[in-house]
Amino acid sequence: MGDFYRLIGNPVGHSKSPLIHAAFARQLGIDLTYDSVLAPLDGFAATVAALAAAGCKGANVTVPFKIAAFALCTRLSARARAAGAVNTLTFDAGAIAGDNTDGAGLVADITGNAGLAIAGQRVLVVGAGGAARGALLPLIEQGPATLTLVNRTAATAAAVAAQFDFPIDVRAFAELRGPFDIVINATSASLTGALPPLPACVFGAGTLALDMMYGAASTPFMAFAAEHGAATRDGLGMLVEQAAEAFYGWRGVRPATAAVLASLRAAA
Repeated sequence: MGDFYRLIGNPVGHSKSPLIHAAFARQLGIDLTYDSVLAPLDGFAATVAALAAAGCKGANVTVPFKIAAFALCTRLSARARAAGAVNTLTFDAGAIAGDNTDGAGLVADITGNAGLAIAGQRVLVVGAGGAARGALLPLIEQGPATLTLVNRTAATAAAVAAQFDFPIDVRAFAELRGPFDIVINATSASLTGALPPLPACVFGAGTLALDMMYGAASTPFMAFAAEHGAATRDGLGMLVEQAAEAFYGWRGVRPATAAVLASLRAAA
């Protein structure tokens, strides 16, 4: 049996990550297995310990365990520290290294798959939770002209913005003026069919509106953005790209993502 990796979450059965990593392994001729593990809501640490003891080489972490994963790590990457959350674990001789590849996946999807430079652009991030925190450092590293953060609770957004050495502009929804070049929905609103209270002025004919959620149908955020002239994109490309970043961290080789993403889109 080759090396094995796991995805830990609750729920976890819907995830496309095992399909993605299996495709990467076939593409690169690497003998490994990648499956999902449903961890009890009060049993994340025990699940991680059992995997490490069984010789698991690494794991991805999904909701609701990313903050718990951060607390377990003995070593953290800069982007994991910035996010305050971990989605990728590497087990090595009793140590647990933590990384956050979500923001890198988002940037790779925008710049590679969507073909849009972030440098010099006006970027709006909606939300100030773990998904937004994971995105901010990789976005900042791209050199946007402006980076605006909006959240229902302004104090939360201000506290998040203060953690970064970059002039993040914190706004209330009613204070937003646009259009922006890139608008990223990092809230979980789309999971419940809700729409963040964004004014239509944030979108324009040249705007890319990206929802971190993905599914067979357009999300309410994407539909609203399209109604006001924006090009839209869901989070499937980000999912594939963050998986590629995790795979690279584990194996030292970066998979090609275009064919994997195209195959997932065709199957949707």
